[in-house]
Parts: sequence; C-alpha cells; structure tokens
Amino acid sequence: MDTFTRAGLRFAVSDSGPADGDVVVCLHGFPQGPEAYDAVVPRLVAGGLRVLVPEQRGYCPTARPPHRRGYALTELVADVLALLDAAAPGRPVHLVGHDWGGVVAWALAAAHPDRVASLTALSQAHPAAFGAAMTRSTQPLRSTYVAFFQLPALPERLLLAGGGRLLAASLRRSGLPAGLAAGYARRHRAPGSLTAALNWYRALPHAGPVGSVEVPVTYLHGRRDPFYAPAAVTGTADHVRGPYRRVPLDTGHWVPELAPGAVAEAVLSAAGRRDRT
Repeated sequence: MDTFTRAGLRFAVSDSGPADGDVVVCLHGFPQGPEAYDAVVPRLVAGGLRVLVPEQRGYCPTARPPHRRGYALTELVADVLALLDAAAPGRPVHLVGHDWGGVVAWALAAAHPDRVASLTALSQAHPAAFGAAMTRSTQPLRSTYVAFFQLPALPERLLLAGGGRLLAASLRRSGLPAGLAAGYARRHRAPGSLTAALNWYRALPHAGPVGSVEVPVTYLHGRRDPFYAPAAVTGTADHVRGPYRRVPLDTGHWVPELAPGAVAEAVLSAAGRRDRT
C-alpha cells in the first residue's frame, strides 16, 4: 500500500518487506518525516519484517487540517489505528516511535494494548514520566522551546527565515548531521508545512493523560540527549507494567538517524528475529 485514508484525509505511507511478515509501524517525530527511518527499514526488511512508515498528520500535504485542535493526541492515535485497520486488520503490530512519534506510540499502546505486540520507544520518555519531571528536575529548562512554539506565527517566521537557515542550524546544534538538518528544513519550506508540524505542540492543551503500558517495551535513549532530563528517563519504568528494557546509547536525540543498527536490533529482538545485516 502507498496511501490510507481517515476522516477525509489521505496519508502517504511506505510499505516494505514481505506481505506476510510480522508488521512494524515506524512513527517519526518533529521536524522529521518518514525519511528518519531510511537506514532502519532495510535492516528490518532483511529480518523478514513488513515495515510501514506513514507520513503523519500535518507532514503529509493531503492530511493537513487547518486548526490546532485537529492535531490533538486522540486524532494522532486514531490516524495510526486507521493505518492498522487498513494494513494489518486483526494483527498486533510492533510499534516504533521517535520523539512526537513516541508520544503517539505510548498513547496507542496504553489505550489499545490488543493492537500492539511490542513498543520500541526512541528518545521519548513516557508522557507521564515527562510530566512528573517538569516539577522536580531540569526538564522545564530543556523544554523552553515548547513554550516558544505556542506563539502564533513568530516561530514560523524566525525558523524559516533565509530558506530555513535557523531551523537547520538549531537541528545541527542538537546533534543532527548537517545534511539531514538541511533536508528537514527544506521539507518545511513548503507552504503550511511548518505550521502543521508546530500544531502538534500547539494542540498540547487538548491532550489527555497517557496511562500505563502493559505490552513489552524497549526504551532506547541517547546519553547526550539535550531534551530529556534524567528524571524523565528513569521515571519511565514506573509507567510500564509489562516486560521492560532500557537501553542507553552513546548518542544524542536523533536515535533513528544516528543509531539505526541499535534500533533495528531492538525491534528484531522484540519480534523474535535476528539481525541478518
């Protein structure tokens, strides 16, 4: 499949690997796109898995609601459920999520454990652990950009000035290689693209709590990730009731791009497969 639909929106999705393989769904974060998993997908396919990578709400031009309420977490989760209904009806999938994609993955696994065989969270702490860390750690300082993103119009104007120069520079400073940073900045030069991506943050007032997760979880995080306080990282274990493994990596925030082998190994292990690359 190359598209799926929900509520009048049409989403692009890449579909790789054997049609009868166990299904993996990879969810990208901000300000990435499906290309964040370009180095991960071939490794999973080599392990016999079918891999779906959707271009999520707002990032896909044909799935771009105009108002921030359209980016509430319940809508983002429902989009992924629509993909599962279309691609793997009745089959639990192995869910992978980085950054904002990780928030969606945590929420889906908590609310619909019957649809998820395993969760591999990349960089993203459990949302409840993240929230608790906001009151007792350096997390508020690490999250000041979230408050900035709430402002109307100004973030877009500054980040996209000079063809996205500031956006690319900020991504490089956070540890993303220059070529990838330039590519993500170029993606959001399209009209309406960055506003839609920022609306994920602007819809936070409409997000409800995320419950504990019962499915098996592997949490990969970079030791040098500037965006998550240690309290959020270690506190994630308190919100997982099933089998849980935390894997620190010698990297920063951009785990799918910088540690694709570790990501693939974690997913293949969760699926009971071996890395054949």
